[in-house]
Amino acid sequence: MPVPMEYRLASQDFDRFLGEVAEETGLATRNQSYTTTQAVLQAFRRRLDTAQAIAFAQVLPAMLRALFVMDWDPQEPRVTEWDHAAMTEEVRRLRIDHNFSPDSAIADVARVLRGHVDAAAFARCLATLPPEARAFWSCD
Repeated sequence: MPVPMEYRLASQDFDRFLGEVAEETGLATRNQSYTTTQAVLQAFRRRLDTAQAIAFAQVLPAMLRALFVMDWDPQEPRVTEWDHAAMTEEVRRLRIDHNFSPDSAIADVARVLRGHVDAAAFARCLATLPPEARAFWSCD
């Protein structure tokens, strides 16, 4: 079987994604958009159980899937609070001295992410998650 295009083009697709996040957030560099994206994914992941997180990872593009699970400690206590202000603060705490995530980081990353996933598969996955998880990716 040939290597799936998803993997052959993963680096290019990821670079395009980071560029779009930088544009959407008003960040100056892909390094900044990488930190913002990673922080948003981690804030979401902390609120899922392991089965939910694995199911969500399956609908992400290859490099975002890798970023979603990178440095994951499945034994870390799950966060149950879905307060938007608290999640935004979590996003800002990753690499705090080099993090320029705006207040709108979660919605900005959500808007860009929706353009890089299979919409039907993403919707099916979100439908299995709590309402707060669906709201997280609603782009509001």
